[in-house]
Amino acid sequence: MKLQLTRPLVFFDLETTGIDVYNDRIVEISVLKVNPDGSSEKPYTRRINPGRAIPAEATAVHHITDEMVANEPKFEEIAPKLRDYLQNCDLAGFNSGRFDVPMLVQEFQRANCPLNMAGVKHVDVQTIFHKKEPRTLVAAYRYYCGKDLEGAHSAEADISATYEVLKAQLEKYDDLPTDINGLDEYTNYKSKKAGEDKLIKNEAGQYCFNFSKFRGQTVREVFTKNPGMIAWCLDPSRGFSPEVVKIFEEVKNSLPSK
Repeated sequence: MKLQLTRPLVFFDLETTGIDVYNDRIVEISVLKVNPDGSSEKPYTRRINPGRAIPAEATAVHHITDEMVANEPKFEEIAPKLRDYLQNCDLAGFNSGRFDVPMLVQEFQRANCPLNMAGVKHVDVQTIFHKKEPRTLVAAYRYYCGKDLEGAHSAEADISATYEVLKAQLEKYDDLPTDINGLDEYTNYKSKKAGEDKLIKNEAGQYCFNFSKFRGQTVREVFTKNPGMIAWCLDPSRGFSPEVVKIFEEVKNSLPSK
């Protein structure tokens, strides 16, 4: 086995009520522990009662309903045992750096059973995928159209190839919208969700969070009481618009240095 380990590596995945790390909850967790000698333990899956209704849009993704978790334990009930299982292990997942790890850490915090992440290494397999498999127009043209792009990076060749790629995508994926409004919503979902509507101004003209458990609180107040939120908000992977990031940075820079 090429994978060289000095301590166990736990692959894990979460199913949740949504994608808000601070407000949503875990409804299922699966773990697979790989030992330094290359052996792996039997995967373990545990459904969890999130203590709230599971939105229909979440159920449509993972097919877990309220009825399925009604008699399952809440996270705080399994937290101590799960923490013991993860102790002295590193973590791995797919797109786990952006979502699964922060969500898991938050759930342990809410359960008053903090997970010690000091020294824990983390492997995000999706990052390897994105780094090793090009996400360029040349690669897309070859994948969707089966042709090499001659004259790449010349404006005329690029726009022609982009048009051909879109037509090929519409042919390949039956679930893609074919109208402009639908394509606009489909391709710009993240940027719109992370736009100016993420912050609102109160009567005093101060910017306040319009999402998560901090909804209604000023950015300054949140950053002062929860310093960890500064790094979280300024992490480029969160996808906040440049305007919102600028506001976060201005508030950060206005805070008294410690």
